Amino acid sequence: MKKTLEGRICLVAGATRGAGRAIACTLGEAGATVYCTGRSTRAQTERGKGPGPLLELDRRPETIEETAELVTARGGKGIAVRADHTVESEVEALCARIRAEQGRLDVLVNDIWGGDELTEFGSPFWKLSLEKGRVLLERAIWTHIVTSRHAVPLMLEGQRGLIIEVTDGDHFGYRGNLFYDLAKMSVIRLAFAMANEFRKKPGMTALAVTPGFLRSEAMLAHFGVTEATWRDGAAKDPHFIASETPYYVARGVAALAADPEVRRKAGRVFSSWDLAKEYGFTDVDGRKPDWAAYFREAFGHVYNVADERAYASWFDGPIDLAFPDFIKD
Repeated sequence: MKKTLEGRICLVAGATRGAGRAIACTLGEAGATVYCTGRSTRAQTERGKGPGPLLELDRRPETIEETAELVTARGGKGIAVRADHTVESEVEALCARIRAEQGRLDVLVNDIWGGDELTEFGSPFWKLSLEKGRVLLERAIWTHIVTSRHAVPLMLEGQRGLIIEVTDGDHFGYRGNLFYDLAKMSVIRLAFAMANEFRKKPGMTALAVTPGFLRSEAMLAHFGVTEATWRDGAAKDPHFIASETPYYVARGVAALAADPEVRRKAGRVFSSWDLAKEYGFTDVDGRKPDWAAYFREAFGHVYNVADERAYASWFDGPIDLAFPDFIKD
């Protein structure tokens, strides 16, 4: 990969595994210095648990130190920082450290999730665990807000910054569970709202990205396959044949970060497959997965992407029209 991000300072919040790890590695491969944050450290893995309730992902072997080492091995500079993004003081300390060590921040990727075992698919909202739902919303939405709140002032000091929210789905349709739907739609709306407030900050941009059927470490384990044998997972779920590695969306993020005209995309959500078509990259295995095309073929339905028409009602609201200077510096 060309060093298109040489000298850039990036923060990937939620870089332990999955899309977050791949994004951190790909930004590093493009030459960036990447702060890799998460809760899973080698010390905690050796003890067999992390702080708080022990969930399945806490038992997984991936750590932020390993991610940072992978970033460095790919040609960037990886820096592991343990941070619980639900704790504001830890996020504040993280941003203070980046300011002290680098003097600026160019790219923030909000990929914090932690809701897999909290999502009760198949149950109506009146049967859901409220405690699980509360924790999910705290982990998947509040963390993004807290992190952006403390990272943006550092970006503004350099008069340049890109915030990328990682979600699930480039559509406004229901996502199968009330709390999951709230979480994934909320980060799309966060990107839109932040971009709206950046209108008078020409160097600042916020947008959202989504992978398709993500072939993460946890998903490979769920299907009992490896990356080398992943196609065997289609025996359990035929739709797995249309899956993609976490590096597919990661390459999209790196392309966005290197695009001098990225502000044209402010406030919108973009898929890995559409970014691949626009920027001309493939997945690491040379494939070009296209979940929308697969969906149309497999299910025989239109894939209702959040296009210009879908976003139309989000623009020119009463506040925008009547009070264009409502937001003050």
